[in-house]
Amino acid sequence: MWLFPGLAALVALAFAALLARQFARRRRSYQAIWAIALVMYAVASGAVALGAANGWTAGEFRVYWALGAVLNVPFLAQGELDLLIPRRGVRWALYVLLAFITAYTIAVVRTADIHTASLAQDLPSGKEVFGDGTAAYRLPQLIAIPAYLVLVGGTLWSAWRMRGRPELRDRFWGTLLIAFGATIIAGFGSAFAALGHLAPFSISLLVGIALMFIGFLRATRTAQVQPR
Repeated sequence: MWLFPGLAALVALAFAALLARQFARRRRSYQAIWAIALVMYAVASGAVALGAANGWTAGEFRVYWALGAVLNVPFLAQGELDLLIPRRGVRWALYVLLAFITAYTIAVVRTADIHTASLAQDLPSGKEVFGDGTAAYRLPQLIAIPAYLVLVGGTLWSAWRMRGRPELRDRFWGTLLIAFGATIIAGFGSAFAALGHLAPFSISLLVGIALMFIGFLRATRTAQVQPR
């Protein structure tokens, strides 16, 4: 079952490369932040592929948990906020908060105790690996879930503002696809991960990121003609 997360990693890397190329041309902050988030997604998906293929190690699970279960979502949300918030001072305050969240997450996950016996499962759950109630296990609830709500709320608000405008039809539908893809990953993917179901979790990683990529390509096709 390593194939689906492996393909998800490749799609995420292609997505990140496109964003990095756009950032080199246009210097928009959201492009750089989303590129970082997608590199995180690719590395986390790669860790899942390795764990599925060869059995999990503590290092692979820490990488998957920190970058995939926690950090890539607030980075995606920050990119969306950069699109919606024009005031530079507010954005810089959010950057400081994001830097703190990143440092805290890495410190907590790096130093957390791991129940190595739980790593023998096809898809170990954070609850069993770190222990119920631990700081590492609670990170997605404290960070990733609120960030997901910000991300989806921001994309839906953007889509709402574009409704009924024929010249923005591609951007409207592309934005909705991005929100739908993020929901597949954060909703269905997280549920399957908590239950330890590797196959549907792996498929959700691929389907979700593919929909986000397709949505972004469709949205930016309009953006090239009709700048935001």
